Amino acid sequence: MDLDRQGYRAVAEVALTAGGTVVHLEGFGSIRVFKVVSRDGDIEYWATNDLAMDELTRLSHAEQSWGIENYHRGLKQCCGVERAQVRAARAQRNHIGLAIRAFLRLEHHFYTTGVSWYEAKARVIRGAVRAYIANPMYKLP
Repeated sequence: MDLDRQGYRAVAEVALTAGGTVVHLEGFGSIRVFKVVSRDGDIEYWATNDLAMDELTRLSHAEQSWGIENYHRGLKQCCGVERAQVRAARAQRNHIGLAIRAFLRLEHHFYTTGVSWYEAKARVIRGAVRAYIANPMYKLP
């Protein structure tokens, strides 16, 4: 970043203000960079091309992005969206669509009953295992 036209430097070397600092990004142009320091001392940088963005708007976007992260985590961990063992495009789309539908059902169940995604999934699996043990289709010799 070329903050004061003295050459490009790493973002960690630039003194950033609490409300964000406008800098020049090579190959892009002017951006506003925010430095966020967490309670445990981790540093995260946020950059935007919206030069008028303030800290409150950035916080709002951070909350929205956390919600999106949560959605992706639930979709991957509880519904196996990335585990489609198919090559055909239509089969992949069907798998993704059904995984999203399953996640929406888990989310609706959570909002109506308060049961977490993980517990709801575990209950379905436990019920299936109990039913199979009670009446197995295949037996080992």
